Amino acid sequence: MKFTLNGTERTIEAAGDMPLLWAIRDIVGLTGTKFGCGAALCGACTVHVDGAPVRSCQTSLADVEGKSVTTIEGVGGEVGTAVVAAWRKLDVVQCGYCQSGQIMSAIGLLSENRKPSDADIDAAMDGNVCRCATYQRIRAAIHDAASNLA
Repeated sequence: MKFTLNGTERTIEAAGDMPLLWAIRDIVGLTGTKFGCGAALCGACTVHVDGAPVRSCQTSLADVEGKSVTTIEGVGGEVGTAVVAAWRKLDVVQCGYCQSGQIMSAIGLLSENRKPSDADIDAAMDGNVCRCATYQRIRAAIHDAASNLA
């Protein structure tokens, strides 16, 4: 399977039904994307495919053939930089396990909506579970990143 991963074209020799998450972690060796529930319910495995957040545990390698995949290791650009800076500034992370997925979803939101309301944030981040309950800090960081993008 051929696809672009964090700006670099990759050819992965694996079955097309392999979850993208396993290809990213076990074959390529990028471990920033986390395994959470394995059923697309928690969002820990969120990556971008052609700029849109997807759950990599339920996305097959065949689904990304010829597409562009971005993981937490490949985050950059104006929106990605603003989100990561806000996460650091507001010290969002507690245990950190879910945070790569949270950041990927936040970047997806702010890429589409640079001035999200609390309701917009809640809707976009729904499905990204944080067992440390850092939801207030996540929301504040998204607002902070948005203010820096204005």
